[in-house]
Amino acid sequence: MIKHIHLLGIGGIGMSAVAQLLLTSEKFRVSGCDLRENELIINLRQNGALVWIGHSRRHLETVDIVVYSSAISGDNPEIKEAKELGIQLMKRAEILAYLMQDKTVITITGMHGKTTTTSLASHLLNEAGLLPTVAIGGILQNLGRNALVGEGRFFVAEADESDGSFLYYRPHYSIITNIDYEHLDYYRDFSSIQKAFRCFIDKTDQDGCLFCWRDDPNLNNLLKDYRNRKIFFGLDRNADIYALNIKLQGLTSEFDCFYNEKFIGHFRINLVGKHNILNALPVIALGLELGINREYIRKALLSYQGTKRRLEMKFHSADYLIFDDYGHHPTEIRATLEAVRLLRPKRLLVIFQPHRYTRTKFLLDSFVNCFDQADYLIITDIYPAGEKPIEGISGYSLYERLRLKGYPCVRFLPEKDILTHILRILNPKDVVLVLGAGSITKLSDELAGILKRQVEEKRTVGKAY
Repeated sequence: MIKHIHLLGIGGIGMSAVAQLLLTSEKFRVSGCDLRENELIINLRQNGALVWIGHSRRHLETVDIVVYSSAISGDNPEIKEAKELGIQLMKRAEILAYLMQDKTVITITGMHGKTTTTSLASHLLNEAGLLPTVAIGGILQNLGRNALVGEGRFFVAEADESDGSFLYYRPHYSIITNIDYEHLDYYRDFSSIQKAFRCFIDKTDQDGCLFCWRDDPNLNNLLKDYRNRKIFFGLDRNADIYALNIKLQGLTSEFDCFYNEKFIGHFRINLVGKHNILNALPVIALGLELGINREYIRKALLSYQGTKRRLEMKFHSADYLIFDDYGHHPTEIRATLEAVRLLRPKRLLVIFQPHRYTRTKFLLDSFVNCFDQADYLIITDIYPAGEKPIEGISGYSLYERLRLKGYPCVRFLPEKDILTHILRILNPKDVVLVLGAGSITKLSDELAGILKRQVEEKRTVGKAY
């Protein structure tokens, strides 16, 4: 029987992936709603989804299942209507777990790097001809999408730990990139985070395999009594699979890979920074575990084109480089700035939009200490992501803390004023990095568009003479 499934927040990066999988299966009628239009919604409509802008009880007239995420509050009118009508409510991870039935599941989780690692793993399996089904929390540039229904037996999924929903999955293979102080609005304390990850670890099949970062002390503590198969990855010989002879140049990274002290091969990825080598190592290990030829693995890493909003280059000329990055946690910000520094810019101009009041509150001291690599820093208002304001916590309060710490060039600007300011101070050989998980991404597009037009105008004038 065909089911009508309705998705709340269908334009979000995670929910839109679920919608694509449901549409491609052709077993379901798919509808949804969101607060504003975006490209993901336009694509879903073109593929047969019925999407409304705004929430209304009237959307549920023929609906069998309503799917929601933690971003949807309990007082949402469609949640209330579904409860009154007795319509089944499912979390996004629950419907994904349903779609994973009869598949060999590969999950990737961790506070940082999971989107890039999931994208790399998905690309590898696809290039190796294994035809995986894929659900990613970002747009894989090689596919131009964040979801794919494949005919093979593997299902590769980014497992979101932010609200504990990753515990719905029963993976055969699991990659855990790291465990950090994050999502404290949900978990409340670090002990709860550790307990959730230990539960996730135990859900990995006994005859499967777990891939973990060797140098993460939190992971190591959780694995002391773990008796099932595990492979540690890292940047030295303490790990099972590790990288040596690392060479970071421009926007690429090269390294020699060793597994159980045996040379596996020389690899190159079009990603900058040691943190991206750490993202690549468990993917190499996974490929070896699946019996994929080493040459396929090497070529897949080389042909990987990145993921949108993960140090995505928006503009490149002889004078300027513009990057857009999703980083919104101090650990991510620090790693991204270190990576961009390898490009040796004359100045690194960083624009940061804090994401969520709770994250800014809980990690305020860490935020104050993660921007040391920036030559010029602009802080703007917090992107609330549905949260209510917290007294004393704001973009301006973060700016004040940074200024008191002694940052030589830090400013606070409303989001609407940043573009004009950047264009006024921008000098040749500057690199601009736009950081944040909210609306600030539009700024990188606007800035890139203006610079592209300037380049075209110069060419036109040059031809005229």
